[in-house]
Amino acid sequence: MKLLHIIATPRLAGSTTLGISEHLLGILGETLPDLSIDTLDLFQADLPSIAGDNIEAKYTLLSGMPIGREHTESWQTIEREIERFSSADVYVVSSPMWNFGVPYALKYYIDCIVQPGYLFKFDEQGIPHPLVEGKKMIVVSSSGSDYSDGSPTQPFDYFEPYLRTIFGFVGIYDITFIRAHAVDVSPAVRADSIAQATEEAGLLAAALGAEPPAAAA
Repeated sequence: MKLLHIIATPRLAGSTTLGISEHLLGILGETLPDLSIDTLDLFQADLPSIAGDNIEAKYTLLSGMPIGREHTESWQTIEREIERFSSADVYVVSSPMWNFGVPYALKYYIDCIVQPGYLFKFDEQGIPHPLVEGKKMIVVSSSGSDYSDGSPTQPFDYFEPYLRTIFGFVGIYDITFIRAHAVDVSPAVRADSIAQATEEAGLLAAALGAEPPAAAA
């Protein structure tokens, strides 16, 4: 099993989100001896530009035309990121909530890989169809306030709906969110929230490790 760990926080040792993710990944590594983890740190990665030659190539693809040779070399940098994403069996996204949504590095990465003909396609009627199916995603997140169901600030949560929508658009429907809410409210609330999320991550990892392997196609 190949796991792609997408890190979307600039904090490493001090990251609340990463602390929870590392607990999950540690248990997964113990329960799945054949697990291979590919780590992509979005704040350290040199992601391809979605401008210039690459934006021209994107709109060429959207029009149904092949990419010209003048854009091929540049577009291959996009294709390499798409292949890295597509080759994984399961994903762990470690991302805090920023300003009710995702950090800019994660949005940039999504804009890089979600391309027509690769992660989705249009049929003759212009209806989009997903091309990534049968995969799991776990999103580990933390937020300063409480955005859980029923909280006063829950309507401001554009983080989880956006990620469910964009990854569902390409065919990833099996998405589990592990969220440490209200970590900036008080030390006591922070400790309780992190402990609860960490326990949830451990239980999820143990359950995944106990699942029977998928049957060969």
